[in-house]
Amino acid sequence: MDLLKRFEAGDIRALSRLISRVENASEGYRDLLGQLYPQTGRSLRIGITGPPGAGKSTLVNCLAHEFLGREQRVGIIAVDPSSPFTGGALLGDRVRMNEFPLDGSVYFRSMASRGASGGLSTATNNVALVLDAFGFDVTLIETVGVGQIELDIIDACDVVVVAVVPESGDAVQTLKAGLMEIAHIMVVNKADRPGSESVVTELRQTFRLKKKDPEQWSIPVLATEALNNKGIDKLVAKIDSFLEHQRETGELDRQRRCRLRAMILNILTNRFRQDFLDKLANRPDLDEAVDAIYEGRANPYQISRELYKRFASE
Repeated sequence: MDLLKRFEAGDIRALSRLISRVENASEGYRDLLGQLYPQTGRSLRIGITGPPGAGKSTLVNCLAHEFLGREQRVGIIAVDPSSPFTGGALLGDRVRMNEFPLDGSVYFRSMASRGASGGLSTATNNVALVLDAFGFDVTLIETVGVGQIELDIIDACDVVVVAVVPESGDAVQTLKAGLMEIAHIMVVNKADRPGSESVVTELRQTFRLKKKDPEQWSIPVLATEALNNKGIDKLVAKIDSFLEHQRETGELDRQRRCRLRAMILNILTNRFRQDFLDKLANRPDLDEAVDAIYEGRANPYQISRELYKRFASE
């Protein structure tokens, strides 16, 4: 309770400690989140995703400065690849924090993906909730950068910005990837490089042809140079336009309801998965099952079915 009181009083150290408890799934963390939940629902979540080398981190920095210029508080979650040995983040780059004021208007958190395959850590949604409860107006979520599998972001954010670079190859072929189909706004970053204009043109034509409903949001394709802070003002303007469109059509409410549904299913999935793994961890018959498969007396599918039946009957 002392931690919660300091959190509610705006203590940044209490925020960091609470996030650590949530990220590590420490005992009682769900109760803490339950107490914080009534204070949430105000923060705008913006996801930045795309392949490695697209300049996502620089885009996040530029966006953070734009929102700071509006006197809004900004929380940043950067999900980095995790070590398969320690589980820690390999690329937890906190050097970027030197660019921001130290008055608490910006909070940066680097998180390990911990094996999550959808571009986000399994704790990302919970950490975003904590930042929301703390009073941040905007939460920027940067994904791992592993390419086409980063689809979790659509269930975590109000706006998804997909960044590519001129070297991404044929734009139409790239568009077929699921990663491109979740975009609300497309950004061709590093637009000072050769070939950027043709990629922008091709993507715009393709999105125009894909649009079926006249009331549907027209996905814009913007050229940016985040390193030189060019085109960021247009990106922010498109974010504003998208949110206005979503509110007018009722899509924002529908999207947030879908996010709550996904959140409930995710919580249940994680709990069932952990309970199942905890029960299996100390069972001697698991090693016996491995021996049976290795010696050709059984197969993985048969063993898995039997283990599941035992778990379900307990």
